[in-house]
Amino acid sequence: MYQIDVDFDVWKALTSMRMSERHTYNDVLRSLLNLESAREAETELSKLECAVPNAFRDARKGFHSRGLFLPDGTELRAIYKGKAFTAQIANGKWIDAKGTSFTSPSAAASAITGNNVNGLRFWEGRLPSSQNWCRLDLLS
Repeated sequence: MYQIDVDFDVWKALTSMRMSERHTYNDVLRSLLNLESAREAETELSKLECAVPNAFRDARKGFHSRGLFLPDGTELRAIYKGKAFTAQIANGKWIDAKGTSFTSPSAAASAITGNNVNGLRFWEGRLPSSQNWCRLDLLS
């Protein structure tokens, strides 16, 4: 195995391009360099695993934001500068660990970073009764 030193901005950009915990930095770089990936089938499977089941889409209670639907009980997490942040969907609202309500994933991410952030790439979610954590852009 080889090691490549990168600065923080490059690491952050690579991290934001990961589709799930199983999607490695090597996978991101192979994609950027247009190299064949042995994991393409696994990536497609990951997208299928992250799809919101129709039963949840038909549910009345949950959080709606620009085409994204997260049912009540969805857990959310993000890591920023080495610190873990959590939130949940309850009564149709995005509520962080401090009890603050947000209108979008990006608003919740911006409150953490102090910058404009694509919340769908910043946050991961775990639907009720699921074992998988998936980036929100894969859930939408």
